[in-house]
Amino acid sequence: MATTGFQGAIFDVDGVLVDSPHERAWRQALRELMEGEWADIRDRTTWSPEAFTSEVYQRVISGRPRMSGALGALEHFRVPDAAGRAKVYADRKQRLIVGFIEAGEFTAFPDAIRFVLAVRAAGIPMAVASSSKNADRFLKRIRVDTFAERERLGHDFVRPGMTLYDLFAADLSGRDLAHGKPDPEIFLVSAAELGVPPEHCFVVEDAVSGVRAAKAGGMAALAVARAGDRALLAAARADLVVTSLDEVDVAALAEHRLAARRA
Repeated sequence: MATTGFQGAIFDVDGVLVDSPHERAWRQALRELMEGEWADIRDRTTWSPEAFTSEVYQRVISGRPRMSGALGALEHFRVPDAAGRAKVYADRKQRLIVGFIEAGEFTAFPDAIRFVLAVRAAGIPMAVASSSKNADRFLKRIRVDTFAERERLGHDFVRPGMTLYDLFAADLSGRDLAHGKPDPEIFLVSAAELGVPPEHCFVVEDAVSGVRAAKAGGMAALAVARAGDRALLAAARADLVVTSLDEVDVAALAEHRLAARRA
């Protein structure tokens, strides 16, 4: 284990490791409700298919626990009795996302798999800490043995049948905690389960709420701007913002630094 550098790495999943269909599921679930059993209240809301943009998803849903995300979206669109309707919306979204996962309708980011493998090779224990209860479903379906062979990475710890999930020492995804991001609780519990002081961990996030949670917990924040939101992530005080995890200088982690590779 690294001693002078970072001693723990904590990863969000959706948007960091996996290009998941969460946004699609949230959008489709609300559309089904508004065009079906909630059609009688649709004209009393600000919802329309066009109004549910990626920006709205990132701002009011991404990074939150399922019920919190459902309530946030319904309140954003001024849906009457949002609190009373949130569970119906969250349950509809969950049924859709499970179907998408089982159908294999998602992809892992190749740069993320390369980075996770490199961090593991550097001897830094890792945890996954997503608000989603579906995160492990994704990670257990992503084979890293075939990926490493295809990319000719040559990591000797990769064994036949290994999945992305197998590379992590702790899994906090979907844990029922008292507070969601931007509260740092999920990251502090992750650090504790890794047995590493928070100040010696770095967090990999793609959402502003996640970056704020990392900083609130006294951790370094590595932000990956996959949605063209570099400025927003930088404004949230991320220590390093990249558009691909291939840009990160892995050697600098041993010096307790988040830095971009030199061109």
